[in-house]
Amino acid sequence: MLTYLDFEKPIAELESRIRDMNNLESGEEINISEEVTRLETKRDKLLRDTYGRLTPWQKIKVARHPQRPHFKDYVKNLITDFMPLAGDRAFSDDVAIMGGLGRFKGQSVMIIGHEKGDDTQSRIKHNFGMARPEGYRKTIRLLKMAEQFDIPVITLVDTTGAYPGVGAEERGQAEAIARSTEACLGLKVPLVSIIVGEGGSGGAVALAAGNRVMMLEHAVYSVISPEGCASILWRTSDKAEDAANALKITAQDLLKLHVIDEIIPEPVGGAHRDHGLTMDTIRKVLETSLSELSVLSGDKLKQLRREKFLSMGKVGL
Repeated sequence: MLTYLDFEKPIAELESRIRDMNNLESGEEINISEEVTRLETKRDKLLRDTYGRLTPWQKIKVARHPQRPHFKDYVKNLITDFMPLAGDRAFSDDVAIMGGLGRFKGQSVMIIGHEKGDDTQSRIKHNFGMARPEGYRKTIRLLKMAEQFDIPVITLVDTTGAYPGVGAEERGQAEAIARSTEACLGLKVPLVSIIVGEGGSGGAVALAAGNRVMMLEHAVYSVISPEGCASILWRTSDKAEDAANALKITAQDLLKLHVIDEIIPEPVGGAHRDHGLTMDTIRKVLETSLSELSVLSGDKLKQLRREKFLSMGKVGL
């Protein structure tokens, strides 16, 4: 059953009435089908209007929706012959980041991404998508493997940020993130990165320094979570909504700032409402991007990626 967000209460009420009407037996006194059609039209308009004017804070809530597609859903729907690869060959395996070899429309690819989990047990298992150093070192290993065999890479980003625990810091969290970012930037095969939910801090950039960086329409991407920003600036997370408005975290803002290259449209009401349509849209975008990048040499891919990131933030003098 669909979970509704707080600002979706009017939509939830309409959909409840539609379900009740559909459960009624048709009688002479009321034409149920006409009433249902009227309510559905009203619901669709309300959905379009609501999602057409979401605030940054509301977009964060949509990006964090528990029923939004996760890494395993994208792999299941987009990749065939998937072979998961585990471990960083140094300490352990971190399932907050998953990856492996597979085929996308018949082409061999390496796909890597954050997995948050979709219920209490799996969220704990995947540490809510917050990776430890082992996850980033596994990413580096898979990137090097992809380059060795001349295989393009797809990364799917969905994390609030890297895990800030003591053990992670003791094992070199910052260094691992930096090395993973460096590996992305130096890669001599195509790298397409999509922020599918949350893109939080260096934990996201470590997988998202690609030739093409795209975001789903209601995804967010920021240097710090709004809660973290509010805690630093105002000493309270109660100001998280104010921080969200100031951080320029939406896909629309980031496209204007040239931080990302493209916004991928979501179904009306968000990706969580229609997984199938979301997969179809991403499939087309990936096919186009990989086709355009595959004709470039390894050195050219590396050069363009470097120029792309070095140009961010430049202003005219």
